[in-house]
Amino acid sequence: MKSAIRSLPEKGISSPELITEMHGIKSKDASWEEGRIFGYVFHPGEETASVAGKAFQLFGSENVLNSSLFKSLKIFENEIVHIVAGLLHGGPEAAGTFTTGGTESIFLAIKTARDKARAEHPEIKVPGIVLPESAHPAFQKTAHYLNVKIILTPVREDKRADPEAMLRSVTSDTILVVASAPCYPHGVIDPIPEIARIALDRNIPFHVDACMGGMLLPFVEILGYPVPGYDFRVQGVTSISADLHKYGYSPKGASVILYRDRALRRHQFFACTDWPGGLYGSTAFSGSRSGGQVAAAWATIMNLGSEGYLRMARNVMETSRKIQSGINNIEGLRVISNPDLGLVAFTSDVFDIFEIGDALSDQKWFLDRIQFPNALHLTIADQHTEQAENFLSALRLAVVKAKERKIGSASSHFLVSFVKGLSRLMPEKWFRKLSHTASGLLGREDDNKHTMGAAMYGITSGIENRGNVHELILDVLDSMY
Repeated sequence: MKSAIRSLPEKGISSPELITEMHGIKSKDASWEEGRIFGYVFHPGEETASVAGKAFQLFGSENVLNSSLFKSLKIFENEIVHIVAGLLHGGPEAAGTFTTGGTESIFLAIKTARDKARAEHPEIKVPGIVLPESAHPAFQKTAHYLNVKIILTPVREDKRADPEAMLRSVTSDTILVVASAPCYPHGVIDPIPEIARIALDRNIPFHVDACMGGMLLPFVEILGYPVPGYDFRVQGVTSISADLHKYGYSPKGASVILYRDRALRRHQFFACTDWPGGLYGSTAFSGSRSGGQVAAAWATIMNLGSEGYLRMARNVMETSRKIQSGINNIEGLRVISNPDLGLVAFTSDVFDIFEIGDALSDQKWFLDRIQFPNALHLTIADQHTEQAENFLSALRLAVVKAKERKIGSASSHFLVSFVKGLSRLMPEKWFRKLSHTASGLLGREDDNKHTMGAAMYGITSGIENRGNVHELILDVLDSMY
């Protein structure tokens, strides 16, 4: 049940009282400290987290917008970009900027490609981007904002991008080609060298979304694991996004967008010269932002160093391999494809996988739900190092519980079948009215639940009219706020 929304207090609440109240509110959150949430949080350990927190506090009031006033932030940003570019084998001309997250980095990569095309190919009226269907939705979100056409291509059976399908989709209006290292849903790295050749032969910019892997792959490679080509060593790769607040373990939001050369980055910048308020220039999408984000990311990187990142990369890879093996050894479950890093999706041809997810949630283990095929998803980070066997024990118990639920969940399965049938038979506007009511039930807040359950995902994954699913999700979001 939603708590009552309060108004502005007439008199400010004292600091001790506020902190006590915030601790009470926080107690309703899912607890990531125990390593039971597989995603959303990447914790570097108490020492580094403390240093990052102090750095944020020290520079929290400074404004990144004006680096001539806050020269410290320019130093931090330049060193962060230099370090990440070095890890990803950017040459002497490599350039980039700090951003607030992967979505902004992706936004800037698309904006840069669009503006480059405007300058060099004014004949292009409807610019297009070719990307695999496994690419992050931030590409579609950005294309929606920038009025750029998205061309989605199918992936191969192993869930990696299909270069031949991408080649068939490239046209004279294509301004950018995209691949992932790795993609989020199944944790596999796309065949980047093959896709790069397509882009290079046609002189089209090629962006590698390494938001998940950019701060992990360099160290995994040093450790001796087989790593396919993914960075600026691959000719044809012109830009890379790499999140610092994922496997870089920095506080959110922190990311980097990198370009092979400064000439390409120039298309990212914005300048307004005729504003009465003066000359205005901006390197990224956001204007004013706290210097605390940059300082905290810099402090995290410097505190961990190569040694810290190598240690955590080893932990992630060993834990990932252990969990993958454990899942495949449970009858009825199987890992999808062959994940390259710490992102693992698993499904079942025997059980309702979302029922297993609900049974895990009952035990306070929280995994993401994905679709096509229906599966559960883990993002394994350093804080999960000691939890592999505990998780596998909980998973084995969840499978037993899912078998028991087959009998007791008839009403849930009836609801799923009923709504799917309505989606096929009812006029779309009627179904949307019904979905608005259903979303209040399926997406309602519950202090004991932190994820959408089997019924919700069972419905959405089976509805053929994806416009209806779109409206249903919007209704769920609307009901939450």
